[in-house]
Amino acid sequence: MSHVSYAGLVSQTYFQKGFGLKSAVGPVLAESYGSAVVERIKELGYTARAGDLTIRLAREFGFCYGVDRAVEYAYETRQQFPDRRIYLSGEIIHNPEVNERVTRMGIVILGEGTEPARRYQPVEQGDVVILPAFGVTVSEMETLRQKGAVLVDTTCGSVLNVWKNVHKYARQGFTAVIHGKHYHEETKATASQALTHEKGRYLIVRDREEAQVVCDFVRGRVGADAIRSRFEHAMSPGFDPDLDLQRVGLANQTTMLMSESMEIQEMLRSAMTERWGQDAAARFCAFDTICSATQDRQDAILRLLEEGGLDVMVVIGGYNSSNTQALARICADRLPTFHIQGAGGIEEGGIRHRPVGHKEDVFAPGWLPAGAATIGLTAGASTPNNVVGEAVQRLLALRGQTVDRLSAV
Repeated sequence: MSHVSYAGLVSQTYFQKGFGLKSAVGPVLAESYGSAVVERIKELGYTARAGDLTIRLAREFGFCYGVDRAVEYAYETRQQFPDRRIYLSGEIIHNPEVNERVTRMGIVILGEGTEPARRYQPVEQGDVVILPAFGVTVSEMETLRQKGAVLVDTTCGSVLNVWKNVHKYARQGFTAVIHGKHYHEETKATASQALTHEKGRYLIVRDREEAQVVCDFVRGRVGADAIRSRFEHAMSPGFDPDLDLQRVGLANQTTMLMSESMEIQEMLRSAMTERWGQDAAARFCAFDTICSATQDRQDAILRLLEEGGLDVMVVIGGYNSSNTQALARICADRLPTFHIQGAGGIEEGGIRHRPVGHKEDVFAPGWLPAGAATIGLTAGASTPNNVVGEAVQRLLALRGQTVDRLSAV
């Protein structure tokens, strides 16, 4: 089975390029997800003031191409199959408002599940299943193919690029060390691609701390049992550290923090060099698989922070959105940062947000400094402009201001 086109699926049951209905769904998408407020701030040079409140918007934020495409295809699918049952293999993207709008169209979002047969039990032959931007595992794809479902594949091109590299590693006898979250849909799909090859292996490291455990093993400081216990749920079946960590290739979940991925790459390279000397060059390889949109948004927020003058930072996006979490992490190291899912988190008496590294949201009264204040604002790649615009309106209302009073700084 091809990792890109899923060979074996006939054209009538597999769609990867939409249905040519952009002109029909375009106006609906613009009305649902566009924002005159955001466009106004852009016109003012991404920085606008109303009264004593200044809002500075990152130059790159919100919907990326892959997310935009996935949402558009979901709307086109409903238009193309008005009388069919349509399912979504998990959330289309990690944004609660977008997923709620999709379900209102009669598209059923299937819950998470470890067994494809159980997860796709409701799907029958001829039903339509939309595959999200994160992709699905090889076993899920095979289950859906056997059921005779009509598949609309919105897997992002950046994810497909990672899969391509994982396949290359497996063919050349390298274990794919994936910087990602082992429970994330994208990482599970990527890991499954390695197993399409007889000798394919994978190991998933979430952060520097877990990467250090791997480096310690490579250097001989810890034994194989340390790897097996630490990565019990994050390695391929039958993983043998002594054999499978002799040659490794680094890949990434596309939405991770780029600086951390680069640091992990150098950690592994250094450990392999120390262990294998000149032979290390043939035992370690890495490709930059962080998606360009993720990198652009991280670079834009770094530029905003470097310009200075911010009192607080507000990051908007789903709490389960990895790229939004990465933006919040960057900001939290520099100044007070508040990650909210949407405008509803901004209340008159405070802000309801999720601190970096926490699993629950908290309420912070008095979060906005009294008097003149400058708020930095960005949004993850799965956050539509209308959500950003609504947040701006809430922020202005805290100071008794409205959008029509915004002016250039």
